[in-house]
Amino acid sequence: MTAGEISDPTVRTASALDWLTEAAQVRENAGLHRVLAPRAADDAALNLASNDYLGLSSDPRVVAGAVEATTRWGAGATASRLVVGTTGAHTALEADLADFLGTESALVFSSGYLANVGVISSLMGRGDLIVSDGGAHASLIDGCRLSRARVVVTDRGDHRAVAEILAARTEARAMVVTDSVYSIDGAVAPVAELHDAARAHGAVLVVDEAHALGVRGRGGRGVVDELGLAGAADLVVTAVLSKSLGSQGGVVAASTAVRDHLVDRARSFIFDTGLAPGAVGAAAAALQVLRSEPTLPDRVRAAARRLADRCGAPVPDGAVVSVVIGEPADAVAVAAACRDRGVLVGCFRPPSVPPGTSRIRLTVRADLTDAEIDHVAQVLHDARAEVTGTPSRGER
Repeated sequence: MTAGEISDPTVRTASALDWLTEAAQVRENAGLHRVLAPRAADDAALNLASNDYLGLSSDPRVVAGAVEATTRWGAGATASRLVVGTTGAHTALEADLADFLGTESALVFSSGYLANVGVISSLMGRGDLIVSDGGAHASLIDGCRLSRARVVVTDRGDHRAVAEILAARTEARAMVVTDSVYSIDGAVAPVAELHDAARAHGAVLVVDEAHALGVRGRGGRGVVDELGLAGAADLVVTAVLSKSLGSQGGVVAASTAVRDHLVDRARSFIFDTGLAPGAVGAAAAALQVLRSEPTLPDRVRAAARRLADRCGAPVPDGAVVSVVIGEPADAVAVAAACRDRGVLVGCFRPPSVPPGTSRIRLTVRADLTDAEIDHVAQVLHDARAEVTGTPSRGER
């Protein structure tokens, strides 16, 4: 090509996205390819893969709440919450959630993911420090990244390391983030110790109660309530409406000052369409069911203990039973074998879990019978024996 000539932009030797084919093959070879598997409305399989801990997603009272709100307010919120996307249903739900969780105020987001991203990235910024528990959910991790603060990750549950990092910091402002119940295995984080460390060093603690709401605490109010920390000025609670409440959405429960700050500064709230009225109505109805049936959390934890015992798995503190298989391909095959036998189970692989610890994740519901639990354990036993030659029953 001579000087002054311009190359033809339409001539390409390869597509800019050709690398995707090779990347997909790498994932396939590692057993990390993922496939969407649509459920049929009339699927008769026993479902232990969802997070519908209290079995409320199809409860007639909850469905009626969704229908009523949709009929009154329409199918969608139609705009961001700051424009015309806030309805009376939104504010009523926020008041009810704040009262239930023991906080001054609450703010509903379109998802738990957006709630976590919003609260962390708006409260922290450049020149601040975030200490992130090693078991934190991806949404907490992404909130840390988007904040542009300095982030230090500790081993899961290592509250002593958290205290040491906070004590040695040079930043004026600091935050500690953790799940209250870890989503992988249902274990409870040392929330009280983390709060002590945060308070001693002038940091705020953000606790994600996604897997604790409806499962732990008085009547399902969560671990923070269980520890007597509800409403603490230096503690922010996040939770979801999509697990125990069987709906969709997320919430931040904290002081009024925190709520006001989020409304002004949280980009995942300001620039997102409001939660659909039907989801708001369903969550509100589910919360009323939980208030009226406070033994539901006890029932779901009892079911989890029974299933863990039958599967020879560690007894969880929440609703999740985790059975480690090992390699990703084996875990996928065990999950498929369970599905062939009429039981849906979760399959967790890297990066959700460390390499070599791919697992079957079983989530129980409060409405499971003892017979169904025993059946699930037998199915997993048979599926694992078929795939790996190693049964799960009786292992410790």
